Amino acid sequence: MTRIGYTMMTEQAGPRELVEHVVAAERAGFDFSVISDHSFPWLESQGHAPYAWSVLGAAAHATSRIPLMTFVTCPTFRYHPAVVAQKAATLQLLSEGRFRLGLGSGENLNEHIVGRGWPSAGVRLDMLDEAVGIIQALFTGENVTHHGRHFQVDNARLWDVPATPPPLGIAVSGPRSCAIAGRRADLLIATEPKQSLLDDFSACGGAGKPRIGQIPLCYDPDRHAAVTRAHDQFRWALGGWRLNAELPLPSGFEQASAHTREEDVAKSIPCGDDVDAVLEAARPYFEAGFTDLALIQIGGAQQMPFLRWAETTLLPALREL
Repeated sequence: MTRIGYTMMTEQAGPRELVEHVVAAERAGFDFSVISDHSFPWLESQGHAPYAWSVLGAAAHATSRIPLMTFVTCPTFRYHPAVVAQKAATLQLLSEGRFRLGLGSGENLNEHIVGRGWPSAGVRLDMLDEAVGIIQALFTGENVTHHGRHFQVDNARLWDVPATPPPLGIAVSGPRSCAIAGRRADLLIATEPKQSLLDDFSACGGAGKPRIGQIPLCYDPDRHAAVTRAHDQFRWALGGWRLNAELPLPSGFEQASAHTREEDVAKSIPCGDDVDAVLEAARPYFEAGFTDLALIQIGGAQQMPFLRWAETTLLPALREL
């Protein structure tokens, strides 16, 4: 049975609200939770970008059962990998073993703020590969010195090391990232249900490891209101992840999605209260072999109604697939 997760979208709610939402998601019976790690929202209409790691610390204290996960953190620009290792180890201790560290090669939208430029995808993947090796070395609790192509580490050590390090996930989009994930990661992260991604992951060492996907939806008893909200806050997603990784500011996403119509969004994102529409969006992930699927409810102010609906109606239906 696929595990169903809840997404804390830092782009659409403030920090206190995000913690309230994940507490309610735990109460509603979600199997795990994930959180985005942004310095900007995709669109200005979303209106938020709190620091994900502070939210995670509060969430670890406020919840008792639900697993937590970054989805995803980039350990190569805003954050040095040694800093990510310390943050992840601390979260694993605070949550008493409920944390998974999801990593990716990053998006210009978030990473440009430190002024280091934005290299090609191939270079970004080289950086990710090197960064993951540093993080894994630090998780041993030993002293680490590293002189690499992209990163320097001078006699670093984690002094608070969990007995079980956080499982490490890597976001994939093609053969190269799948090869890194298969070799380095404990689980795969993807936002498209492409069988080729899972096959490449398995061929490179990922056979039998968890695979986590994600889908957006916009619950509302008024379908028109749901479509309008999804168009206002989530039309950027129709541009595809290759484009979305490159644009540096919300204004770029505004321009890129200027001609996206409400009907285009409604065809791509389940809107309203039709359970079957959500099942139809989720089914390709199940059929491809994903073990975990995180749901995004679009609209920060609509989380509590969604969570009530999910508890009584949506989660039982998803678990029948």
